[in-house]
Amino acid sequence: MSIFVGMEANQTVIIAGGGLAGLTSALHLAKMGIGVTLIDKADFPRHKVCGEYISKEVLPYFDWLGVDVTHLHPTHISKIDFSTHSGALLKGDLPLGGFGVSRYALDHYLYSKAIERGCEIVKENITSIDFLDNSFNVSLSDGRVLQSKVVLGAFGKRSNLDQKMQRRFMAKKSPWLAVKGHFEGIFSDDVVGLHNFTGGYCGVSKVENNRINICYLADFATFKQYRNIEEYQQNVLYRNPVLQSIFEEATPVFDKPMTISQISFDKKPCVENHILMIGDTAGLIHPLCGNGMAMAIHSAKIASEHVVRYMNNEITRTQMEHGYNQTWNRLFKSRMQAGRWLGHLFQRQKTSEWALRLVAFFPSLFPKIIRLTHGKPIPVPC
Repeated sequence: MSIFVGMEANQTVIIAGGGLAGLTSALHLAKMGIGVTLIDKADFPRHKVCGEYISKEVLPYFDWLGVDVTHLHPTHISKIDFSTHSGALLKGDLPLGGFGVSRYALDHYLYSKAIERGCEIVKENITSIDFLDNSFNVSLSDGRVLQSKVVLGAFGKRSNLDQKMQRRFMAKKSPWLAVKGHFEGIFSDDVVGLHNFTGGYCGVSKVENNRINICYLADFATFKQYRNIEEYQQNVLYRNPVLQSIFEEATPVFDKPMTISQISFDKKPCVENHILMIGDTAGLIHPLCGNGMAMAIHSAKIASEHVVRYMNNEITRTQMEHGYNQTWNRLFKSRMQAGRWLGHLFQRQKTSEWALRLVAFFPSLFPKIIRLTHGKPIPVPC
């Protein structure tokens, strides 16, 4: 029998998922005096499949939240190395720069901050989210049903909740598999590398504790031709001599690489069933662009701002949903489109080689291409 938990539904927001976007929203709402119940099935700290590079565009907003990432000893990244399938290399400066920090460290830090700010953390699976009579019922696997006026969806790239909600992108099989590991070895602290190989892309950057994060996206049709990850890397990634050198000079830290499959870059509505979707739940930019973490943080900010106005009876639910949808599209739609375009461009070996020669001849093009997928410093809320 389900138990409805009296949580003062008119004053508490439920956040479904405790990743980067969910935790950021929890801190924002708590700062604005709104109660937060964040539900996540897993323990902290934990590793996640992620590029672990963040553009410095997030720093003004982090300062406003009281989040000081210097406590995590991140690396400071100011340069980018980009290579094609054949290993043709282009080097450049990042217009804003960024920093490298593991999701293990960052998410746990934000989680600890959320507890410190009075957010309630519930470790449980969500079995369903139902909207009825202008309120949500969030059912948990332990039989409880939590109630709230607002739910933020922060359940990641692909979730059972996506399936239960029959989100359109779930009906289409995705060909992408992601692999991530931490390594010890020699790699510049100030560089993020984005390297192409046949059937995918690979990001490389330093995080805290002198560890190298290597995360790549692979086409499953290519991947399944090989018996295991090591054989795939040696036969496919190593065709790019830049990647071969990086892997051969690095020693794995993890017992085995982390993987996640069925990653979709299709369009996703950022408001669905009256749930405001944030982070990867609202949309995923190609890893080639290296800016997914900053976008997740920014999406949490704009969703939280609209929720605060709704909870304070300044706007209606319709205005909240419409306003968030409009703001999300204004800030991210063109960046997502640029990511998809660049992804298609650089998966074609001849085209990518030609494009690299063009950028090498006109080096001023390189920062302009980077700006297509990066934003300006996130403005501090009024």
